[in-house]
Amino acid sequence: MYDPTVARLTYRALLGRRRALILGALPLLLIVIAVVVRVLVGADDQTAADLLGGLALATMVPIIGVIAGTGAIGPEIDDGSVVYLLSKPLKRPKIIYTKLIVAIGVTMAFSAVPTFVAGLILNGNGQQVAVSYTVAALVASIAYAALFLLLGTVSRHAVVFGLVYALVWEALFGSLVPGARTLSVQQWALAVGHKVTGGELITSDVSLTTATVLLIAVTVLATWYAGQKLRTLTPTGEE
Repeated sequence: MYDPTVARLTYRALLGRRRALILGALPLLLIVIAVVVRVLVGADDQTAADLLGGLALATMVPIIGVIAGTGAIGPEIDDGSVVYLLSKPLKRPKIIYTKLIVAIGVTMAFSAVPTFVAGLILNGNGQQVAVSYTVAALVASIAYAALFLLLGTVSRHAVVFGLVYALVWEALFGSLVPGARTLSVQQWALAVGHKVTGGELITSDVSLTTATVLLIAVTVLATWYAGQKLRTLTPTGEE
């Protein structure tokens, strides 16, 4: 269920000069801040956890997921160029699966890798902080990519909706309303990261069982529905 040609075109679209600059801005900012904090504060485990949790996992990962997930297919639908892809003898779910793999790969590369680097800079992975948040970022990348790829398939305003979810629902409501955390990709990823590494400074309000079930359910259902939605598009671009 993977097409190399679709993957190559998607990578080219996501890693074009303009989008690559946007994708690289937050990781670069994270690493710069990590260097400054290390110089000013020293190797402090709690500071490292706070920075990776607040800036990396809560902000950088979902924003990169929005850019990669929606950018994998949204622009093609918006400008009508998707009709050329749909005219090829390819099963439409296969197109979605391929674009999802690319979106996951890009999200992981631009979020999990800099998270690990920043963690090493901040405290040298003391108390497994760097590895814990890197695992969480990897897990979150999968769910975010699937969720935002779906948004890119069903809405012309996918970026706006994605940012609202990431920055308003997860960051704002998640910090103010305890019940909202159950529906937070961030909290699901934290639960997995804590279990994998046993790091004491990474915690979640969601149990591992709940987090695992919801991560799998969101990823599978979002991918399936995106494939179904793409089926409704005709080669003329009309539903």
